[in-house]
Amino acid sequence: MTIKTYELPSISNNGVELRSYVALPENASDDNPVAGILVAPEWWGVVEHPRQVVEKLAKAGFAAVAMDVYGEGKLTTDAAQANEWMEQMLADQDMLMARCQQILSDFSDQMAVDANRLGAIGYCFGGKIALDMAREGMPLKAVATFHGNPTPKQAAEKGKFTAKVLFAHGRDDSMVSLEAVDGLKQELDNAEVQYTIDIYDNAKHGFTNPNADKRAAENGVDLGYNETAAKESWDKMIEFMRSNLA
Repeated sequence: MTIKTYELPSISNNGVELRSYVALPENASDDNPVAGILVAPEWWGVVEHPRQVVEKLAKAGFAAVAMDVYGEGKLTTDAAQANEWMEQMLADQDMLMARCQQILSDFSDQMAVDANRLGAIGYCFGGKIALDMAREGMPLKAVATFHGNPTPKQAAEKGKFTAKVLFAHGRDDSMVSLEAVDGLKQELDNAEVQYTIDIYDNAKHGFTNPNADKRAAENGVDLGYNETAAKESWDKMIEFMRSNLA
């Protein structure tokens, strides 16, 4: 399927331009709006990997946007810089969620996007963002995370967190513990959220990103790509989104 891509500018409530990246199936139009998926990238920003993700989603028939939560299109391959930007976001999570809400609004206002069929996908730091968007009560039907950080901005509340959840985690992830995953289960159980948690063997943090081994070597961090886990978790996510955003 051929796709079209463009930059979607949003202005945050403190005047920062957010430069998100949109990909649409060519057949998506005013007369044929399609389900939309917001993609929250890893802490690197809207680099090559999240751009490829939204393009793959468009080829699968979804409208998709890689969210520039840092603003001004900032991106990096340096873990120290990425961590600094992430910490800035985590220091003001109300601001972070306001930026996500702004991007969601601007994306769902696109005529080719069906605003009643929205989902979110998050990677690593972006996994926390996607889950927190649902915890905030944003109108998402489905949230999928890959090697995501499950730490909540605030705990999920019954009736407010209405999305279904698919959580893909690597058993060898040294950055997000299995205890943290158990904590997420408890949180979602308490809020009566429907969820599936898949644990992939021989998979480290970042297992879906083909650049993970390179980033690990450059930065001395414990990341690793696992092609098998990446493919299995992607295929399962596509099926999950198709069934929940039908």
